[in-house]
Amino acid sequence: MSDQGFTTTTVHADRQSGAEHGALHAPIHTSVQYGFEKVDDLIGVFQGRIKGGFNYARQGTPTTAAVESLITRMEGGVGSVSFATGMAAITAVFLTLLRAGDHLVASKFVFGNTNSLFGTIQDLGIQVSKVDTTTAEAVEAALTPATRMVFVETLSNPGTRIPDLEGIGRLCRERGLVFVVDNTVTSPWVFKPASVGASLVINSLTKSIAGHGNALGGTVTDTGLFDWSAYPNIFEAYRRGDAKGWGLQQVRKKGLRDMGGSLSSDHAHRILVGAETLELRMVRTAATALALARWLRQHPAIAAVHYPMLEEHPQHDTARRLFRNGSWLLAFELADPARMVPVIDRLRLPVAATGLGDTRSLIIPVAPTIFWEMGAAGRADMGIADGLVRLSVGLEDEADLIADFAQALGG
Repeated sequence: MSDQGFTTTTVHADRQSGAEHGALHAPIHTSVQYGFEKVDDLIGVFQGRIKGGFNYARQGTPTTAAVESLITRMEGGVGSVSFATGMAAITAVFLTLLRAGDHLVASKFVFGNTNSLFGTIQDLGIQVSKVDTTTAEAVEAALTPATRMVFVETLSNPGTRIPDLEGIGRLCRERGLVFVVDNTVTSPWVFKPASVGASLVINSLTKSIAGHGNALGGTVTDTGLFDWSAYPNIFEAYRRGDAKGWGLQQVRKKGLRDMGGSLSSDHAHRILVGAETLELRMVRTAATALALARWLRQHPAIAAVHYPMLEEHPQHDTARRLFRNGSWLLAFELADPARMVPVIDRLRLPVAATGLGDTRSLIIPVAPTIFWEMGAAGRADMGIADGLVRLSVGLEDEADLIADFAQALGG
């Protein structure tokens, strides 16, 4: 079915993979232990001689394997490892592929929890330089002999900045650096990071892919583009067989098995079902987000609107060139920050809640919540204004959302 479209392939993925008894959905495997008729087969699974076997649910189940297969296909990769959350996936990449003394160059416009994680790994002896990745030149200027990895998000949350993905990809390829791209906000339907040379792709499955606010999950996908045989941080135990699999094998063993951030089969099943409507939801929410963004930028109470599909967005040309579509994430700034909380309270449709990529619109004031821990100086460095509001656009009718904002903002 490789010649068929994204959604056709996705909705038939479970059936084509041979779900038991003709089931259209992969079943939920709740067993923690998996038995073997031959002890040698059990040994083979432990030693990696037998591929695709299961021994203990912390390292995966047939249901989580179905998620990994689906995301690998979506991203055009060679393999994926699933985790309980997107943050578990990011943490596993940093802690299994970087060592004390190594240097990471990262976007300074990242998700608040990812930024907090940078502080944690710095305490463990990994150097982190946070730069404006909208230019590859800024990344290049930050490189040192100890640099091993570059990390960016395709679309920053909440500021919607887009890195120079093509330039950074070329730079990492020339310098032999691992290029890690968080594709959560755009999703594999909107953009494939492999197209710009990404080595590893992160997806928080909770958001675009599952999309209904009822399941947590994350994945790391290897695109097959990085030469792991030249990477110094691969443990000797994993330098066996095809080198293309070394990096992901280390992430699976050290990040999933040892750290234990395992995706549950129940949430894996919900993710698989939610993924079937990924394209439909991304098309609908992006169209509504663009219409609302255009309406908001004309309102006198709004100082700025941040949405890449607006012509005035600083990375608009990049978005149009690389992305198939817009996304559900937009942000706006109120001219009078003191009005921020009252305006949000008057909204009837968007739910005042943290989280992203739901069927319902979710709204949150950024500075006093998800970026409060960073402090005023840190927020200023990231360009987060006191009146910045983040909106994750849901499936509500476009006219209803605009009418709701009209009544909340007033004349």
